[in-house]
Amino acid sequence: MVIIKLTQTLSTIITYSYLLNLCLNNSQWLSLSLSMAAAQEIQVKVGVVLDTDTIEGKIGLSCINIAISDFYAVHPEFNTRIVLHVRDSKNRDIVMAAAAVLDLLKNEQVAAIIGPETSPEAQFVINLGDKAQVPIVSYSSTSPLLSPSQNPYFVRATQDDSYQVQPIGALIQAFGWREVVPVYVADDFGGGIIPFLADKLQQIETRIPYRSVIPSSATNDRLELELYRLKSMSTRVFIVHMEASLGSRLFLKAKELGMMSQEYVWIITDAMANVLESLDPAVIQSMQGVLGVKTYVTKTRELNFFIDRWKTKFQQENPVLINAGMTIDGLRAYDATVALARAVEEVGINNFTFQRAGNAANLSTDISDIRVSQYGQQLLQSILRSRFTGLVGDFTLDQGQLQHSTFQVINVWGNQEKEVSFWTQSTGFVKTLTSANSRKHAFAKASLASIIWPGGSKSAPKGWVVSPNGNRLKIGVPIKNGFRQFVTVTQDPATNKTKVTGYCIDVFDAVMSKLPYSVLYDYFPFTEQEGEPTNSYNTLVSQVYLKNFDAVVGDITIRAKRSLHVDFTLPYTESGVVMIVPMKSNKKIRAWLFVKPLTWELWVAAFCSFIFIAFVVWVLEHRINEDFRGPPGHQAGTSLYYSFSTLVFSHSFNVFSNLTRFVVIIWVFVVLILIQSYTANLASLLTVQQLQPTIRDIKELIKRGETVGFQEGSFVEQSLIEMNFSPLNLKSYNTTDQLHQLLEKGTEKGGIAAAFDELPYVKVFLAEYGSRYTVVPPTYKTDGFGFVFPKGSPLGSDVSHEVLTVTEGKEMIELEKKWFKDTDCQDLGASLSSTSLGLDSFWGLFTIAGAAALFALIVSLAGFLKEHRTVLSDGSASVWTRIRTLMKVYDQKNLSSHTFRKSPQQDLNFLGTPSNSSYPQSPSSYWHNSERGFNNDGQSTPSSERTDLNSIRLENLKNIANENA
Repeated sequence: MVIIKLTQTLSTIITYSYLLNLCLNNSQWLSLSLSMAAAQEIQVKVGVVLDTDTIEGKIGLSCINIAISDFYAVHPEFNTRIVLHVRDSKNRDIVMAAAAVLDLLKNEQVAAIIGPETSPEAQFVINLGDKAQVPIVSYSSTSPLLSPSQNPYFVRATQDDSYQVQPIGALIQAFGWREVVPVYVADDFGGGIIPFLADKLQQIETRIPYRSVIPSSATNDRLELELYRLKSMSTRVFIVHMEASLGSRLFLKAKELGMMSQEYVWIITDAMANVLESLDPAVIQSMQGVLGVKTYVTKTRELNFFIDRWKTKFQQENPVLINAGMTIDGLRAYDATVALARAVEEVGINNFTFQRAGNAANLSTDISDIRVSQYGQQLLQSILRSRFTGLVGDFTLDQGQLQHSTFQVINVWGNQEKEVSFWTQSTGFVKTLTSANSRKHAFAKASLASIIWPGGSKSAPKGWVVSPNGNRLKIGVPIKNGFRQFVTVTQDPATNKTKVTGYCIDVFDAVMSKLPYSVLYDYFPFTEQEGEPTNSYNTLVSQVYLKNFDAVVGDITIRAKRSLHVDFTLPYTESGVVMIVPMKSNKKIRAWLFVKPLTWELWVAAFCSFIFIAFVVWVLEHRINEDFRGPPGHQAGTSLYYSFSTLVFSHSFNVFSNLTRFVVIIWVFVVLILIQSYTANLASLLTVQQLQPTIRDIKELIKRGETVGFQEGSFVEQSLIEMNFSPLNLKSYNTTDQLHQLLEKGTEKGGIAAAFDELPYVKVFLAEYGSRYTVVPPTYKTDGFGFVFPKGSPLGSDVSHEVLTVTEGKEMIELEKKWFKDTDCQDLGASLSSTSLGLDSFWGLFTIAGAAALFALIVSLAGFLKEHRTVLSDGSASVWTRIRTLMKVYDQKNLSSHTFRKSPQQDLNFLGTPSNSSYPQSPSSYWHNSERGFNNDGQSTPSSERTDLNSIRLENLKNIANENA
């Protein structure tokens, strides 16, 4: 007995010490004097609206009473005392809750109201609180639809459900589940979280294919019907957001229907996770493997002691409820009551009075008679300013409600919950809270402890099933007449069974064999008319959208319009639409093939350059070289001959001017490069290009009104119409033989001039008739062949990944060798667009040669004008006279040049003295003449007489000037 009494005394001391510490955290309470203990107490009425028949209501009311008792036991000196007025909401009925609040406001004129419990009740009650300006303090209304910012007298002493969307989304993202079905109650509490959940799932690219909405009053039959609907779906990940009373019946029924097996994933929100300790053991057994997200509360000595005291008191008051356990709502009810008691004392008003509303006298309804609290605003602000450490943790209100807290992920197994991980706003998932400060958003899955899933499996379910009813998948395939290498449907006459083969079928089988799980399927040929081939692939694709097929396999091109209603996997073939045209022999034009290596622009540029170089050489050599003198025709012919002879490097004339040699050297270099390029290109044309395409450009087809072909049932028909082809000029084909016959006939004989088709078909065609036809650019972009799956199908996503595995491996090469011959279907744009060399390849060389020639001309002209500046400076003659004089002088020999240094008699002849010859001898003959200083024996015979050439030149200049005058 002594030990028992000592234990009770110690417990009392610890309780009062904790409560004293709880209430003295705020410095404003330290200023109160103990001398006020004897002052008269003021009773303040506070209403409480709860469903007192439920275990949650009993727990909440018990915690509220204990909070008031503990608070005033620690603060006996306070002047105010809260007096509770409890009203029953009768099965959480909205009308009953509203009636209870109305009674408290009108008849009791309470200063504040704690409750009600549920979000639907609070949705109506807070409007009454706003009208009476009485704070409504709720510790369990978590719907995000109830916004304290829009309802100023609504105080949420908890956090709303939108906060737990983050850890739920992180959990789904960690396991890569692509589809999730939310299962929630059809009221403000259930529906309030859905918009936030949908936004989060959209961020992580997870679909919601279906929303399971269950009425709060649903019977077991209604639950069974909804669960059967969920069972018929391929999605196996469910998020349950409902209160424990309804959720318990849901899991019991799910267990009965076999929906707690290995392929299922169940995630519960904190509405159920927070009260697992209070659930019936049978319910816990039906929830084996369930994951839950609950609010984490730090275990402290004070909290543990409070829970022990509460259990003792609660069991005494409710001996029938033997499994009741403390909930997060009960702890928050305690903290909310403490906050309200502190706020009442802070206001410190002798009398919380009400006054009649201004329009009340003119109305007769009960609601209109609600009086307005004179100190409701002050009390509200005091509550919002509350700052203290409560049982749950720091009690701080931001914008009228509690903010983020730590969440805990749990796993239900056995008779208890297993801790999996913690989640905080700043770090995401962490295994322990001690590591939360040192890590930021580590890899989520690595931060999760081992999980036991429904059915006892330790491997995470993939979250969906291929066939919910266990049937084999129905795979639709097209029936084709031509291009049977892709898909071939045959009927075995012996067994009457349909056999489907082909390249597309083999690729699909190879891809499905790579999946980490087994998928059973059968092929079903599709036709719009019995015994006829598939006319429209669009109709075939739509069968997946209409749920007639689970998928479609074949030579189905990925198109934007088709992807509006179905999903395609990644392509497994080449992409693009090209034009096929016949080849024609170029024997008729081979006689003129020598002009083909160069474009006409380059031919013209080269010809003009030869003329220009001839002119430059004549200007530079005319006065010093006998070969460039004589009659005008002779001079022009000599200059042109010299210029064009550089083509074969046979320019036998000698040039004497260094400027001329400079120009000729550069020009010969240009000619050398031009000739070598011409020779190489001509050789290529003569040896390679034996055939030419009949059509080179699509514009040519449209301009001439040619008929073109397309494969029947292909999207290419519409594409050709969009290219401005007339529908009357389009013809379809089914087989390679038909295409060959149409191209052979041509438009004039009822065939086609060209055909447009996709690259895989073109490869097949060219493998049979490659020597007669070719591909003409450009290639029109498409996305290749892909497999068709329903919109958002998880199987389609997995198949796409395995398509990459197959196409990147050697298996794809073997399949192509099996079904197709080796065909070179490369882009022939480079060889068919133009084989001629253009001016753009040589303009640099021509620029250099032209610049050198112009430089030589400028230097030569400058020297000539300087030498004859006396003529230019002669002011007695007109400008035109001086120009004519310079032109005549330029037409004469330059006797000062070393090429004309010979005997005086010869010089006189050169200067106009009569000679036996009408024109001077050419330098080529002059060098063999003895008069040039050599005798007939080749010996040198230097002349002993020299004439003053400068005096003779000046004399001739005077004579020319006199003639011009």
